Parts: sequence; structure tokens; C-alpha cells
Amino acid sequence: MIVSIALIGRFAARKLHQPSVLGELLMGVFIGNYFAYEGYELIQVLREGTAGMEIVSLSLAGYSWEKAACKVLGEDAGLAFLDILRGPDGSVYLRVLQATDVFSRYGVVFLLFHVGLDTCVTELRQVGADSLRVAILGVLAPFGLGMLMAVVILPQASSAEHLFLAATLCATSIGITARVLRDLNQIRSREAKIVLGAAVMDDVLGLILLSIVSGIVVTGSVAIGAVAHTILLAIVFIIGSLFLGPYLVKFLVWLFCRMGILETKLCISFIFVMTLAWVANLAGLAPIVGAFAAGLLIMDEYFKPCARYHQDKFLIKDLFAPLEAILAPIFFVLMGMQVKLETFLDWHVILLAASLLIVGVIGKLVTGLVAGQGVNRLSVGIAMMPRGEVGLVFASVGKGLGVISAPIFSAVVLMVIVTTLAAPPLLKWTLGEGPPGEGGEQEHG
Repeated sequence: MIVSIALIGRFAARKLHQPSVLGELLMGVFIGNYFAYEGYELIQVLREGTAGMEIVSLSLAGYSWEKAACKVLGEDAGLAFLDILRGPDGSVYLRVLQATDVFSRYGVVFLLFHVGLDTCVTELRQVGADSLRVAILGVLAPFGLGMLMAVVILPQASSAEHLFLAATLCATSIGITARVLRDLNQIRSREAKIVLGAAVMDDVLGLILLSIVSGIVVTGSVAIGAVAHTILLAIVFIIGSLFLGPYLVKFLVWLFCRMGILETKLCISFIFVMTLAWVANLAGLAPIVGAFAAGLLIMDEYFKPCARYHQDKFLIKDLFAPLEAILAPIFFVLMGMQVKLETFLDWHVILLAASLLIVGVIGKLVTGLVAGQGVNRLSVGIAMMPRGEVGLVFASVGKGLGVISAPIFSAVVLMVIVTTLAAPPLLKWTLGEGPPGEGGEQEHG
């Protein structure tokens, strides 16, 4: 069903000359809100997204179902969620939720793997300094503006609440931006390379910031050891994947080269992307960072030792294109389904969300000022805008620690939604359609 919905949204978006991802997101918004209003319980469960799986995780960790649900969703929403699960079809709904959650996670992993395959490492190094400047400003500017806004709008809130609210503005979700850049055939543009490099660095910097803020909230002071541990793991992963990744691929090719060339390419590439995604997660980074690194590092030429290599007509990206085309839209439809339009009925939430949105947009737009010469600086700033699931993770951590209240969490969700939905049409407006072959088959390395 979700794949069908995504196809309808994609077709409609292309007919209107808009990025496919915008159609998928908006179809998710429509389906999620309409069918939830009509009382379809399965849709009501799916609208909770990763929160539903977090409830299951907490219950397996020893929490009662009621306590877990109320901790994640709040008392009213949590008890309503449990009422559905306790119904005659509750176990079925839970299995569907788990399956869609897994498929959506695989979808965004394969999307970033595909983006990595389209990206040249050498060209990425050439914009390394620009990406670093964009990443640093992309964290500092939203955090500083967010703290100022929080103190003005929420003077009664605690310092911990101000810190976490500001931290949620620093996130950047590269999944949506990467999909839009691919739709516009701009994935090999200089702007795209700056943003992709900055997004990886932004993930590391955001993780460090989250570690610092969480330490302040929990202990009342900065936990230097925890911060140093986070930085060390991130550095080890990045350096280790860059230097050891190619050797791992060559070893796997030697191990499996007796298979047919297509099976060898498909199996080894799958093992490699899953391994780096898993290791990135162990290092505290987002798995999609590992998937992107896998796409950067693996190359078709590594498979030359295989028999019939020169008879192979398919590149790695051709073999994975069906997986990405089917699974990635599931992620975007589910993101849209989690948009709860009923939260707009609270004017306090709208006011706070509007303030967060203004600060969040300005904080990322200014990153274009340091993107270097010869690039569309406005496009760089817009590409850094979407918070997506990364911003939601930041907010959920704060909610779990008890420093972000339900209304503030709703405001953060609205900010995440608007920045996520606004980026595709704005990028299309500033970049337009790229040359037909720009996202095509080119060597990277």
C-alpha cells in the first residue's frame, strides 16, 4: 500500500514538474491525516513512526507497556496507542509497524549509498574546506540563535530546556536533500558536494553537541570524558573506513570471485554497505553516514579479478537502483504520515513553531555565505535546511530526559516538518533542472 501511495505521489509531482520526494511526502501527509481522521487504526499506529518502535524497545527493557507509552508519547496519546494495540488486530498492526520501520530504514540507507556512488571522492576533497566551514556555521548559527530565541520566547523555561531546544535546530537531514539533488540531476554539482561533505561533518558536530548538552542536563556539568569518547569514535570510524574500506572490498572480491560477476558485485556491495552502516551506528553516528561512506569507497574497478568482468554490462548503481527505487519512497511517505495537522490547532504551539522555524531557516541559510566562490550560496543554505528524522531524534532525546515538554516537542516537530517540506520546491527554484547526464554513470574514486 505504501509503495502504491509513493508511486501516485511521485507521478503527480513529476506531472507538476516538482521533485518526486515532494509528492511522496505530501501523499504521506494526506493519507496519514485523512485516514486517521476516519478512524483507521493501522494508520494511527503508523503515524507514530519510530516512537512506536521505541515503546516496544522500552517494554523489552523492563518498562511496563503503560509507562513506556506514556514516556514516549505522553499520557493521552500513549494510552490511546495502547488501546489500539490491545484490540483484536493489535498484534498485526505492531508487525506492520515493525516491517515498515525496517523497510524505511533500509530505504534511506540505500538512498545514501546510491548518492555516495554518484559522488567523486577527489571532487569531495576539493571542497573539503568549504564543507567544513558550512558544517561549523551550520551548527553554531542555529544554536546561538536558538538560545536567544528560547530565552526571549520561553523565559520561564529552565536553562536545560533552552539548551536542548537550541540543539534541535542544529541537525541536518541529508536524506531529503540528497534525494532532491538526484531528482534535479544536480548530485554532481559543486553545491551538492559541499552540502554532502558538510552533512557528514554536521552529523559528527551535532553528535558532539548532543553529548555535551545531555551531559549538562544529566550531571549539571560538561562530561569531558563522554565528549572525548564521542569525538574519538567518530574520528576512528571516518579514518578507518577511508583507509581500510578499499582493502575490505578487495578481500571480499578475492573471497567470492568464483561466483558470477553479477552475484559477486551484488553480494559484496550489500555486505560492505551494511557493515559500514552498522559500524557507523556503533560509533554513535547515523547509519546513513556509513552508507554514504560505502558508496564513496566502493568502485566497479575493484571487481576486475572476477571472471567475465569485461562482459559485465551493469554498474553497482544499476544493481541497487531497484532496491533504492522501491524502499526509499517508503521512508518519505512514512515521514509525511507522521505530520499531525491537528497540532496546528494550538496557537501556543504555532507561535513557538513559527519562532523556531524563523530561527531554524535563518541559521541554515547563512551557511551559504561561507560556501566559497563560484557556487549558488542560496542553494547551499536551502540544502542544509531540512531537519528530517535527525531533528526528531534530537527532540526525542530531550523529551526522554524530561527537559522538553509535550507542547515544545510538538513545536519542534512542526519546525522539522516545514523545513523538510519546504526544501524540495525551494531547491528546484534556485537550482532548476541540471544537465541530463549529471547524475549518471561516472567514475568516482
